[in-house]
Order: sequence, then structure tokens, then C-alpha cells
Amino acid sequence: MISTQDWADARRIWDYHQMGHALQPCSVAIGLGSHDLGVADTSADLYQRGLVPLLLFTGATSPTTRERMPRGEAVHYRERALELGVPSSAVLVEPRARNTGENIRFSREALEEAGIQAASVLLISKPYEERRAYATARKLWPEVEIVSASTPMTLDEYVDSIGDARLVIDMLTGALQRLMIYPDQGFMIRQPVPADVAEAYQRLRQAGFTSRLLATDSPSA
Repeated sequence: MISTQDWADARRIWDYHQMGHALQPCSVAIGLGSHDLGVADTSADLYQRGLVPLLLFTGATSPTTRERMPRGEAVHYRERALELGVPSSAVLVEPRARNTGENIRFSREALEEAGIQAASVLLISKPYEERRAYATARKLWPEVEIVSASTPMTLDEYVDSIGDARLVIDMLTGALQRLMIYPDQGFMIRQPVPADVAEAYQRLRQAGFTSRLLATDSPSA
């Protein structure tokens, strides 16, 4: 049972995870691999709106995507973008990354190997991963301008798309935990966490939304 307080806390954290950046033209869009094909859809949409001349999809597979995306997250994203009308010449694939830090590092390397000088990056992720992706990119690629983006949707709409409300709230708390502990381990820049967000996080932990929390201090960024 998810209480009214649980939902209020989840919405508070959902809102915090999104950066609220205004979209602007960038050198390249990087779509971070995951189970969510909406990242590919949004990347294709932003390309077709003329905000970027090039898409780069990054991601291997994970336990949550191995069955759905056996050829790798980035490859499936590319296939989706081509289905939506993006020309193959405008899509690069980075197929090795297995965490957010590798997404950023390997994408940077792939662009350098292709001879592409990126001054700005439109960083496209799942809605609740915007802040984590931004903080990681600012740590690992500080010289480029980062603009965060995701599929515009409410928490309720995202829950409907996943079909498992408890899992979504677990993912929200897990992403926030990483934002709080990873800066000390050098994986991302520190992001201020407002008191009301920190309190919401603690209440959700106490309510049992813990399946995506790290049990140890040996993270995978």
C-alpha cells in the first residue's frame, strides 16, 4: 500500500531530480542507455526540431535490459531513432558503457575519435536521472556546457508507463541516495539537497522503498 504521504514525498523527489533547463541548440545530443526507449524517442524529436546535428547513444546491457535489448541499449536506441526518421549518418553508437560515469567517459572518447569537437551537450536521460546525469557530466567533462533533457511527463504518467508504482518510487530514492553519496567518492559534483527533499527521502526509506538503495559503499556510478 502506497500512502498519500508516500506519493507526496515521491513527487517532491521527482521534481528535484529534474533540472528544469531551457532547451537550446547544442553540438551533440547524448542519449543515456537504459530500459526506457523514451530516451531514444526524445533524442529523435530534438534532432528533428533542429536542436542538434548529431545523436550519440551510449550503453551496453544491464540485468534490467538484457532480455529486452539483447543487442545493447545504444544499438536498440539507434534502431528506434532510425525508425523515427533520423538518418543513419546522424547517429553514433557507443556500445560499452555500463554505468553513468562510463556513459560520459566513453561518449567523450567516441566523439574525439570521430573528430567531433563538442562545445555543448544536450544530455538526455530518464526523467528522474536528469540531475544525476548532469552532476556526473559536470565532474567528468567540465569544459563543455551541459543542458539536461528528458521526456516531458508527470510522475503519474511515468508510473503508468512502467506499470509498477513501488518500483518507480524505489528508483527515485535510489537515484537520490547516489546524488548524496557519490560526490564524496569522486563520481559527480555535489548538488545541494533541499531540506524538504532530504526529509522526503528519509520517510520513503523508513516506509520500505529501499530495493534500489546501495547496501555498501562500493557503488557503480
